[in-house]
Amino acid sequence: MTGSDIIGALLREDVPVTERVAEASIKGGRLPEGVILPALLVRTVSVVDRQPLKRVGWVRQIARVAVTVRAASYRDQNEIIDLVKACCAGRTGDLGGARRVSILTAGTGPDVGGPGNSFEQTQDFRVTFDAQV
Repeated sequence: MTGSDIIGALLREDVPVTERVAEASIKGGRLPEGVILPALLVRTVSVVDRQPLKRVGWVRQIARVAVTVRAASYRDQNEIIDLVKACCAGRTGDLGGARRVSILTAGTGPDVGGPGNSFEQTQDFRVTFDAQV
């Protein structure tokens, strides 16, 4: 389980997000050429070293996860960034297949031009959770 897995699962389960972005267009790693827009790319930016817990078999993990929105218009880009934030920010509990999850926003990146004359922007999250070892 990774922070990206958790964020990806939440995005795929969220009705307002999937009404705007097809589940098949929510990807990890990288977006394929010719992906249908809008699309979301979920990637791990960094992971803090695992810290052992008193509970045997579990460690606390902190990951910075970036969700990049690629859209056909600037308006779509902004609306989808807002949906991504509403879906993930401030969530706590057992989420996305992980235990004791806490998700905070960690900044919104700049507007950039994407491939094929698309519009891109990234929303970062700080995802803290218990991982099994």
